Amino acid sequence: MDPEREDTEQAQTEQPPPAMVEWTAASRTGAITVRTTEQGLPLGISIDDAELKRDPQELAAEVLRLCKHAANRAGLARRAEFEAAGLSSDALALMGLPTPEQVARQEIVEEEEYETEPRSWLRSV
Repeated sequence: MDPEREDTEQAQTEQPPPAMVEWTAASRTGAITVRTTEQGLPLGISIDDAELKRDPQELAAEVLRLCKHAANRAGLARRAEFEAAGLSSDALALMGLPTPEQVARQEIVEEEEYETEPRSWLRSV
């Protein structure tokens, strides 16, 4: 058989890769927005100019927190899809997908850990 024809036939029978799912999370003020993969890897980051004056470590921590938030929400949505398809809770546990309680608990901890209120109402002139 002709090798070129074999490659063409193989390409026609292969399934296209599944579309990548993107998730978005934003800071409380909306000044920082991240777009991530389902695993929380950043695909895009939007930061208002005023946020760039923050301490770089604080800004980086906020971006990472938002990436984790997006990943948790993506996992929750994926869990709901699998539950609707009839997967057992044991199978879901093996997949490591978060439960609604775990995500809620994590978000409460993050709210308490990360200071989201301004340190001062004064602004630079």
